[in-house]
Amino acid sequence: MKLSLYQIDAFASKVFRGNPAAVVPLDAWLSDDVLQNIAAENNLAETAFFVRKDDGSYDLRWFTPTIEMPLCGHATLASAFVLFTHLGYTHDVVRFQSKSGELRVSKSVRDGNDLFTLDFPKRPLEQVETPQSIVTALGVTPLETYRTAMNYLVVLDSPRAVLGLDPDFGCDKSFFAKHGIITTAAVSNSLSAEEQAKMQCDVVDFVSRYFALYAGVPEDPVTGSAHCSLVPYWAGKLGKTTLIAQQVSKRGGQLFCELQGDRVFMGGHGVSYLQGTIEV
Repeated sequence: MKLSLYQIDAFASKVFRGNPAAVVPLDAWLSDDVLQNIAAENNLAETAFFVRKDDGSYDLRWFTPTIEMPLCGHATLASAFVLFTHLGYTHDVVRFQSKSGELRVSKSVRDGNDLFTLDFPKRPLEQVETPQSIVTALGVTPLETYRTAMNYLVVLDSPRAVLGLDPDFGCDKSFFAKHGIITTAAVSNSLSAEEQAKMQCDVVDFVSRYFALYAGVPEDPVTGSAHCSLVPYWAGKLGKTTLIAQQVSKRGGQLFCELQGDRVFMGGHGVSYLQGTIEV
């Protein structure tokens, strides 16, 4: 069986930035084992698969190299990018049906490039004491720590602290095999020129990094789903609902975010890197 495959750099305005995702359009669902094996073979943070439904929406699923995920932002953006850019989708909004409910992606223009905006559910946060395993692994003591359904969100005192993290998750492999770690800080005007260059942008409200050993992803380059918690948190702390975020991984990526009630909107650009055929 031959299948089309696209690789898209999501939340990026040029190749080799943002988060690469593979997208495989399907006429009908294959077995879960085949989907998981394709994702493992691709060896990217996520491979997205979608199937068109009779009502014009699309069933959408995401797989890391090791597990199926309940929600993924960058591979959803990549899937919409493929539909709009490569497969002739002509409506204003594409609707995806997923394990996290209906997700919508709209297309507009920002800075001369197509902007794809995700409409995702807000993820609630519960403040907790910081587990010692996190302090040991990160080598810093957070200002605050919160729990989500899948992750710990760890607030640090500066972008410098987030940029400088070199975690050692070997200190408690059983703990980090179950939990993702979101690290974040607000952005001030005290960054050095070198730090500003690492952030790859001029105007930012907050930065983050995301570590997901439990999903087979040591550090995710840009994580839309993490911003379902980050955006509500920083909207409350900074007193505004429109925010610009930068995930300061090595590849880096920018998200144009807005909180509207229980929905989080995240806009980003996308770039085609690869288009081909796989045989399974």
